[in-house]
Amino acid sequence: MTLENAPIDIDAELAKFAADEARRLGLDREQYVERVHSNNEFMASDRPNTTLFVSGLTLAHDSLVCAMLAGLGYNVRPLDAPDQTALTLGKEFGNRGQCNPTYYTVGNLVKQLVHMRDVEAIPTERIIKDYLFLTAGACGPCRFGMYVTEYRKALRDAGFDGFRVVLFQQQGGVKQATGEEVGLTINQDFIFGIARALVAGDVLNLLGYRLRPYEIVEGSTDKAITESRELLEATFRRRGAIVPALVKARRIMGRVEVDRTKPKPLVSVIGEFWAMTTEGDGNYQLFRFLESEGAEVDIQGVTNWLLFMVWENRHDTRKRMELREDDTAKKGLAGTNPTKKLWLLEAAEIAVRGMFQLYANTIGLHGYELPDMEKIAALAKDHYDNAVRGGEAHMEVGKLLHFVEDRVNHMTISVKPFGCMPSSGVSDGVQAAIMGQHPEAIFLPIETTGDGRVNVQSRVQMMLFRARQNAKNELEEALKHSGLDEATFKKRVAGSRRWRSAFVRPPHKMAGVAANLAYAVG
Repeated sequence: MTLENAPIDIDAELAKFAADEARRLGLDREQYVERVHSNNEFMASDRPNTTLFVSGLTLAHDSLVCAMLAGLGYNVRPLDAPDQTALTLGKEFGNRGQCNPTYYTVGNLVKQLVHMRDVEAIPTERIIKDYLFLTAGACGPCRFGMYVTEYRKALRDAGFDGFRVVLFQQQGGVKQATGEEVGLTINQDFIFGIARALVAGDVLNLLGYRLRPYEIVEGSTDKAITESRELLEATFRRRGAIVPALVKARRIMGRVEVDRTKPKPLVSVIGEFWAMTTEGDGNYQLFRFLESEGAEVDIQGVTNWLLFMVWENRHDTRKRMELREDDTAKKGLAGTNPTKKLWLLEAAEIAVRGMFQLYANTIGLHGYELPDMEKIAALAKDHYDNAVRGGEAHMEVGKLLHFVEDRVNHMTISVKPFGCMPSSGVSDGVQAAIMGQHPEAIFLPIETTGDGRVNVQSRVQMMLFRARQNAKNELEEALKHSGLDEATFKKRVAGSRRWRSAFVRPPHKMAGVAANLAYAVG
């Protein structure tokens, strides 16, 4: 056989070509492997001398979670809401191409440690030895699964190599190499305590956003919220009963005087979880800006996310039950009882909803309805496949349809970090079709980059003009229907102890609270 006719080994040729190209492009390097410091463990013996940093949600949530952990015997300290300094530090020490939540949260931790080292004069060795950061860890279709690596990379480059970052979902319930009990115990007390703290934070925040736009004495709502939060914190620290504490908080919140006769546009904020939750510079302090422009803000509670996770598991379980072969995937059903799993998920949803309603009714958050996840999924499925995951998945689309069809609000804002793949790349594109079907809807998608405050606020102001007009028109229509003029309407409300109550919400007919109140009074 001549050399020209010899068979060609395609695989070998391709491997040689790939190796030559890798050398030419400078890619012939070893795969990067994250180096986790050998001192990254948190053991039970470390608890008395170790302080846990916690952050990521609102002030109410972070404070109550910290108080709950303190009640379980941990030393805990909440971090401040991320600001522009945190963003700068995150970009300085983090990798390029990350999204805002990564930069803000990573930079916020670096900011705290740098302050401790440079201002409080705490030695770096002591910071590394006596403190750690507690965060949720999970996989994610975007960057959330890489957060822990970003924390460790930034800490190492900022001079805190070896500072411990603990993922509570991975650490709990296991024994580490030494055989000693782990420092963070994920047990029934921990899980139930986290749920109670998150739900309590939700009802406190939701009630505050209901009252603040209508308060007669400026600042009275914030003062009451602070006093109520400190009361709940003290209760969690001593592991006391939450319901009696909420009764006391109700008395505190009830002192806020309100006037709901003024028409105010109701604006719902949805979008990427962190961007729509944070109260800091990560969304340009969007909630307070909306209130300063005369709007009432409808926020999305963390409880909604808990219910979505239950729905997600239930949906996937039902789909896997229909497979012809055993599902042996990592989260499959092989060796499990799917019917039992569905019943457990049903029980979990009932427990979450029951806890929320108990806390809400106790503190005075009457008439608030948690979203029906099956309804949201059904509304969205023809536009956004329920099997597509990432971010809030189909919920952004489903929520907008719910808001429009049920006249829940006057305006919807979807806020997300610049380039957020699930929200900007998918949901916003689908929302264009929704707007074509419902031209009466006011929908504003905004992306945050950390330096676009003026542009974002200008766009919000322009859309708020339409929402404000709609709220005013609603009130005029309600007054006409009720046979009242504006002066008579205000006089009747002022003379009614019921309608002046901080807790009474008029029955829903229209989006605006003032319009609903006019119908109720008339």
